[in-house]
Amino acid sequence: MKDKVVIITGASSGIGAELARQLGRMSAKLVLAARNEEKLLAVAEHLHGAVIVPTDVTDEAQCKRLIDTAIKQFGKIDILVNNAGISQWAMFEDITDISLFKTIMDVNFHGTVYCTHHALPHLKKSKGLIVGISSLTGKVGVPTRTAYSASKHAMEGFLNALRIEQMENGVDISIISPGFVQSEVRKNAIGVDGNPIGKSHLDESSIMAVEEAVMAIIVAMEKRKRDVIIASARSRLMPLLKAFMPQRLDKIILKGIKDGQS
Repeated sequence: MKDKVVIITGASSGIGAELARQLGRMSAKLVLAARNEEKLLAVAEHLHGAVIVPTDVTDEAQCKRLIDTAIKQFGKIDILVNNAGISQWAMFEDITDISLFKTIMDVNFHGTVYCTHHALPHLKKSKGLIVGISSLTGKVGVPTRTAYSASKHAMEGFLNALRIEQMENGVDISIISPGFVQSEVRKNAIGVDGNPIGKSHLDESSIMAVEEAVMAIIVAMEKRKRDVIIASARSRLMPLLKAFMPQRLDKIILKGIKDGQS
């Protein structure tokens, strides 16, 4: 990763911030994006030479500015990490503000499309890598995550199709699907009324540390792996169960959600 130019969206907290810290220690050249400039500055404070670009990925013009800034500063892009995301914690039948579907799709899906669209010509020149930070819910449906799951399914469909289009251009695509990782994503998840719920429904101390998850993500990036699930052995079996025992998987997921809420 030394001297690789890496753009990370959603870099102000969680996986994005930790990815910036670990890549910074590996002497990568970082361009960090998120909506919150103050938090971006805090992340970049100890990262020599990191460039911050306050960016709302739902705005295509801001995504273009992010890419243009990276090129102006470093002259190339080696890796684009589409990490910006927003989650949900609400049963579909309880939702009172259905516009949360658009909010989540705009961030998780359209944000990935916009950044990738403007970065692609530069990534073709460098034979670079596009990384999509997806989720296990991008592979299987999960109760209370109807909008989130839909957005991650869309992200994966887009990136899988783009991978085939770029096969002969030397651009690789890595889809990373974490399970539960310690971060602020659940506290910031949207509830039934379209507003952040402000708390996590899980015992955060019992799930994977963000440092561990990010180490696995960096290994996947270095090896330019196609599709990686970062989760427990049981969770990694979910796509297999979906293919061969879908009804059994549905019952397992439903029980897991109920146990987590009890």
